[in-house]
Amino acid sequence: MRTEESELRTAQVSDLCRRRLLNYADSFYELARSYDREFRPGTEDRQTILSERRLWESSQILKSHLTEMAKIMTDVACEVLCYRPMEEKKKRLIIHAMRNEGIRVENPCYLTRDDGREAIVLTMSTEKRMGISAEETADMISVLLNRRLQLSVSSPFVIEETPHSYILEGEARFLALTGFARAIKENETVSGDNYAVLEAERGRLTIMLSDGTGSGEQAGNDSGQVLDLMEKFLEAGYSTDAAIKMINTALFALGEDRNHPTLDICEVDLCGGSCELRKVGGAATFLKREEKVEQLAEGNLPLGIFQQAQLEPICRKLQDGDFLIMVSDGVVDAFGERDYEDAMCEAISQIEEQNPGEVADRLLREALMAAGGRIRDDMTVGVIGIWETLEMN
Repeated sequence: MRTEESELRTAQVSDLCRRRLLNYADSFYELARSYDREFRPGTEDRQTILSERRLWESSQILKSHLTEMAKIMTDVACEVLCYRPMEEKKKRLIIHAMRNEGIRVENPCYLTRDDGREAIVLTMSTEKRMGISAEETADMISVLLNRRLQLSVSSPFVIEETPHSYILEGEARFLALTGFARAIKENETVSGDNYAVLEAERGRLTIMLSDGTGSGEQAGNDSGQVLDLMEKFLEAGYSTDAAIKMINTALFALGEDRNHPTLDICEVDLCGGSCELRKVGGAATFLKREEKVEQLAEGNLPLGIFQQAQLEPICRKLQDGDFLIMVSDGVVDAFGERDYEDAMCEAISQIEEQNPGEVADRLLREALMAAGGRIRDDMTVGVIGIWETLEMN
């Protein structure tokens, strides 16, 4: 920790840890470069060529993994956090008020983010052997400072006797709520579709939908595994594109004819009010703004078909009252193979419900009616509702 005359404080990993991380990163980069070669078969025998190519493809997967790990290590080693001491009056106000609630507060200060937004960092513990909700404490501090604050997703949810650091983020400009509705294919007991919702720091929400090849338990396992891997990669620090490419090349290297699940990702920036869609074989997503409906689609193939996944993000600005509607192929197919886009846009435009769960249920019912009550494939509808929050006076 270094303190400058301006009282701006910076914190980063120790010089020793930083050097070690950078050395590790260099080692991984060097290992990755050792696999940097083109495929050149050394024989004309077809079976040998196929075996050599499979080994080369596996080496390219390893190369990508090593490169991404080296990048993450470098980013961690070079990360610098900038702190600014809190004003004495506000500091005393928080410490004294929390003491009356049985909470010991130490060193409250401001943490400056890369985007210029400031969070509040403080160390808290209980004075008695009892757990206190950190979210409720964040609400109390919001009232004290007359500022909307929320507990960061990386902070502990409970304040205990052992001191821990907590980060209170400024409330994002937009609020998002999600709702899902599903129907399982006839004569099946397990859906081949899976979905996941991930909340990250700094007001980012990631919604993922995967449709396994075929239906039933195996398809469900395949799509579930894709989402589990995506979640682990993202939590480990991988970028979204890098995580998708890693999973795609892994499935491509397996060479299985039936294991080609789709991957549909919607990332919502609740601070900036925008979204990015990435589709690897996923069905169209629909943006509903009042009665107007826009179809957002990208014509590409599922995971594992080609060694390199084609990723072209679809970006849109969001407004208060918008709905993003993600669907699996079963919903699309229910509206017919031809002109399904117009049929779905018409059905979505007539939905008046405002609760995302009710919107999802309504669209699923419309799909079932369009299919004559038959469920010929797994159906999943995911709805993200966007609302602008009000500023605290």
